[in-house]
Amino acid sequence: MRLRLVPDETHIDFFKYRYATFGVSVVAMIASLILWLTVGLNFGIDFRGGTTLRTESSVAVDVGAYRDAMQPLNLGDVSISEVFDPSFGPDKHVAMIRVQAQDGQESVATDTVNRIEAALQQVDSTIRFTSVESVGPKVSGELIQTAFIAVGVSLAAILFYIWLRFEWQFSVGAVAALFHDVLLTVGIFSLLQIRFDLATIAALLTIIGYSINDTVVIFDRLRENLRKYKTMPLQDVMNLSVNETLSRTLMTSGTTLMALIALLVLGGDVIRGFVFAITWGVVVGTYSSVYVAKNIVLWLGVKRDWTKPDANKGNQFANIDA
Repeated sequence: MRLRLVPDETHIDFFKYRYATFGVSVVAMIASLILWLTVGLNFGIDFRGGTTLRTESSVAVDVGAYRDAMQPLNLGDVSISEVFDPSFGPDKHVAMIRVQAQDGQESVATDTVNRIEAALQQVDSTIRFTSVESVGPKVSGELIQTAFIAVGVSLAAILFYIWLRFEWQFSVGAVAALFHDVLLTVGIFSLLQIRFDLATIAALLTIIGYSINDTVVIFDRLRENLRKYKTMPLQDVMNLSVNETLSRTLMTSGTTLMALIALLVLGGDVIRGFVFAITWGVVVGTYSSVYVAKNIVLWLGVKRDWTKPDANKGNQFANIDA
């Protein structure tokens, strides 16, 4: 016996309310864009500039105690992490503290560094600051530009890849779904004012990879069924393809979300923004694979070449229910 998330055969009409679902997606994208332009993003140190302080101590680093000690200083975005290195002796404990640039300042002022040192010495009297490095607004601005260029280039590369592998209608649908996922993620970060940093950009690229994988799986089945059912209406072929891959979709998304939710609850503040972005991306990515990408392909139509050989020939053992 094996676990079945869905029956072997399902007949769900995913495109019965295609206008309503696509309309919801368009409204959500417009709202996300408005939030981005009006409210803005809560940029982290990577994008706002700030100062990195390196500390050394003979006592083990307690990140929670460090954060609690710095809380009354009201320094804004503060990131604390312990540094591990095999070359460190048993009495050498190193931490990296990143503090965002204060209003009207290129970096954290000397008196602020002194206040941080005094606060941390209340926790650990052996602590000392070994280096102080600042990231100015120019560098942080370049990081913002480079990060969004990376996202844009990845979307363009995927557009070209899907165009070569399938048809141009498929590539338009796939990239529209990816743009939908990225924009909604940026929108939710703007709405909730969650810290947006380089880790979030990494999460966006991860979301793009996850979403396109889900989309391509359904596109592959759709292409096979278009050759197999040559006279079936396109909407019916799409419904059949989504139903046939439904078990795989639910299992992949479900198991991924189980791990992500555990990290979201137990992972701590340092990775919470990164994990939240991927969790949100898995949900909207699964949704957009059907209700954005497939809707666009349905409206654009697909040229059905019946002269091509049967795509299943020689692959009779590859149709495994995941």
